[in-house]
Amino acid sequence: MRKIILHLLLCLSSVNTIAQNNLRVDIPYLKGEESMTSTEHYTLVEEAEGAFKKMQKAAKEEEVYMKIVSSFRSYNDQKRIWNNKYKRFLKEGLTPEKVIEKIIQYSTLPGTSRHHWGTEIDIIDPNPDIEGDVLLAKHFHTGPYKKLREWLEQNAHAYGFYLVYTKDSLRKGFNYEPWHYSYYPKSNKLLKQYLTLHVLEEIKKDTLLLGHQYLDERFIKKYKQEQILGINPLLKKWK
Repeated sequence: MRKIILHLLLCLSSVNTIAQNNLRVDIPYLKGEESMTSTEHYTLVEEAEGAFKKMQKAAKEEEVYMKIVSSFRSYNDQKRIWNNKYKRFLKEGLTPEKVIEKIIQYSTLPGTSRHHWGTEIDIIDPNPDIEGDVLLAKHFHTGPYKKLREWLEQNAHAYGFYLVYTKDSLRKGFNYEPWHYSYYPKSNKLLKQYLTLHVLEEIKKDTLLLGHQYLDERFIKKYKQEQILGINPLLKKWK
């Protein structure tokens, strides 16, 4: 009996490892409810982390430096961001519908962030000393991150990373983010599963999410088309 129990435990351990390596595609994982751990100051799935380190090393050889300032983000972390903005904009006099409209210019509904997947990175150059928000487009065009942006635009795809929210006037959804890159070999598969499993319909059931009652069918359909699918076309090339 003891041998049987030990065998079962080993099997379960193996299944957990396989699930982590292949990326689970159930709703809790896609919503950011599965915790991730890392020894680094950032958290990515193993394959994406390895690809980033190779890219970082290659850039350094050309005297271009990069640092991840945001990677995996849990559902609860994203909900705190959402609820804080919701309360602030409501106090400014906006209607709930306008509050939501303003938030989703840059911030996602919790449970819909690509950062839940462990495949996304927000990157800056760690050397310039910048006061305030480091993730502003001006820093990447006329500011101190210009060299980094240019290198990433030329080379990131060779390591599997693609800009998510491109500077394209025809693209709908979140505003342009020159710092946000996605590891395509994994995120592409997760996006496909995300659309299949109807994750958005689950999110509106969270009564602690401020404004949840306004996430009706019309909103969800538009949010899916513009926010979730309003991304770099290369990230939607299904494998």
